[in-house]
Amino acid sequence: MNLLKHALLLTAGIGFIFSPATCKEHREKVVTMETLLEEMVSVEELSRFPAPCYTCHQESSYDRRSVSPGDPAWFANDDGFGIVRVDTTGGRIEKVMFDQTGPGVITRIWITTLDKRGTWRFYFDGSAEPGWIIPAYDLMRINIPSLGPGLLQPHTSYEPEGKGGNTLFLPIPYAKGCKITFEDELGVNPTPKYYGINYRKYPENTAIETFSAEVVKRAEKKIAGVDNLLLNPVPSKNGKVISDTKVLAAADSLTLELPAGENAVYEIRLSVNLQDSAGFGQLMREIIFCAQFDGKQTVWAPLSDYSGGGMGAPYVKSWYLSSDGKGNIVSRWLMPYQKSGILKLMNISSASIGVKMEANVSPLAWDGRSLYFHCSWRQETGIPVHKYDEPENCTEWNFATIEGKGVYMGDLLSLFNHAPRWYGEGDEKIWVDGDTFPSHFGTGTEDYYNSSWAPVVPFHTPFGGAPRADLDSSHGYNAFFRTRNLDGIPFREKFKFDIEMIGWQRGYSDYATTIYWYGDFNARAIGTSGIEEAARKLVPVPEDPANYKIPESIEFEALKPTRKSTSLRLEKQNAADSWDGKWSGAAHLLAPNGKAGDFVEFEFDNLKDGKYKMVVYATQANDYGTISFSVNNSPANISFDGYSSNIKHSKPINLGNFSPVMQKRLN
Repeated sequence: MNLLKHALLLTAGIGFIFSPATCKEHREKVVTMETLLEEMVSVEELSRFPAPCYTCHQESSYDRRSVSPGDPAWFANDDGFGIVRVDTTGGRIEKVMFDQTGPGVITRIWITTLDKRGTWRFYFDGSAEPGWIIPAYDLMRINIPSLGPGLLQPHTSYEPEGKGGNTLFLPIPYAKGCKITFEDELGVNPTPKYYGINYRKYPENTAIETFSAEVVKRAEKKIAGVDNLLLNPVPSKNGKVISDTKVLAAADSLTLELPAGENAVYEIRLSVNLQDSAGFGQLMREIIFCAQFDGKQTVWAPLSDYSGGGMGAPYVKSWYLSSDGKGNIVSRWLMPYQKSGILKLMNISSASIGVKMEANVSPLAWDGRSLYFHCSWRQETGIPVHKYDEPENCTEWNFATIEGKGVYMGDLLSLFNHAPRWYGEGDEKIWVDGDTFPSHFGTGTEDYYNSSWAPVVPFHTPFGGAPRADLDSSHGYNAFFRTRNLDGIPFREKFKFDIEMIGWQRGYSDYATTIYWYGDFNARAIGTSGIEEAARKLVPVPEDPANYKIPESIEFEALKPTRKSTSLRLEKQNAADSWDGKWSGAAHLLAPNGKAGDFVEFEFDNLKDGKYKMVVYATQANDYGTISFSVNNSPANISFDGYSSNIKHSKPINLGNFSPVMQKRLN
């Protein structure tokens, strides 16, 4: 137990259930931490229809007013307070976030909040005592030494003592059930607790070993090994390498015919030599990657999008896909086939382009669980984006629809945001087979992509990231990318993925979605796009509003205060030019959580002797208060009312003329 001292408490109980199989795909084997970790990095197993035949679901903090399509509350957006119920246990008030009975596995936990103080408790197999305790709303406090950044990732906004969250991919199996609760720390004003928990539900007869301290200790090396492999992927087999090089004229193609028989492509390396670097993004869009297996085309996507980068073909680093952002791409999606396979690069541009394709192919037996690899692409321009506080006007956009049998394994959202403010407030809603309510109902676009708090910054993890984020305001080009290992979603008849088109203001966006999935021979994606959309000219990159500067200004958001009230939280906030006015550097300093009498103090160094005219440029909004100023420890006799019915730039606030003084701490 010393391994998990202080930050992690685990009971030692191990539960098993053995009974005759009732599912035709079921095989008599025990699901353990080790088997799950092996599955996580087995491209062969991840490409097959699952056995035991589990289903995948998600519990989240979505707004519980969302009950049915067609009702205005279907687009309710208060996503930080949704829970299953509240329990009183041993005098504690515990908010129940997850409560499932029967055998299952948690495959992903995503969380974020403003204030992490409190206690997570995990109850396994109906026990009244928690088997796992985390002393904060922070998975970074789990304290499993072998767990690294491959399986546990802080979000780009993460602050250990402040806001921000993280995502955990370590599988948590349970034999009879699992309940997860959170208790706010006494005396702390509760803040929204956002979460998304993906899990598998297995048939009742499935034998599963429950998560415990002994299991974690036993699996230490396996956890560390998988974590390292996720960060440093390599082909699981080195087979026959087939390659070809060609200069593609307009409408020309490079084709690789694969060895006949039961085989699989384990890795593909693609290189594009573009003489015109200025047109790189457009030309990478106009090279189409195609694949045909056993006589059926299953892959068709612009190379820029297939790579996981999207418009502009930026840098990508993940478990399945890598790209250097210069035209060199590595694909590690397994592509099995029974009899024949063809890979193709097709040039739909008017330029001549040098390309090279290399495929690593090895024998792989085909059986009743085998599936074909699919990659489908669709694009639509001018999609309306609605404001988050107008749910009666909101709409959904169909991200993907698949008919047939298969497993959904991930996606890329590449877009141009025509509005100069955040576009991604909308939740994902995934319907599988006969769902009467989405089995996956999310809390926001960035949350689905393993980040939080509307980040506009590139990041990369084994499970995807944000390959492109041009402007702090989110205006212009953006891309989010997510692939699934243990959290892949099996479907037998139909898979439907809708996303709410909700942002911080009205506008519109151009969306291009690339989906990666496995399916049987008859499975097909609905509503895909073709050459006409791939050849559509990319929109010019907009001017960066951060380039606007007030002459001789000092940016408060870039300064560290010398003192402040304890309750104040300081943060840099994007000030998009959709507001009324322009902000120097397109940002301002925000100081939330303030109360009457609070203060913040700054010092300006390296000033020469003489008098300086001091002018403050501020922001006004409907939740801002009244502030006063002091300079050199003396009141400036100016009071500023920060209230305005809309967000706008204030008029210049002239504090007067002042001379520098010897540094003296203000009281």
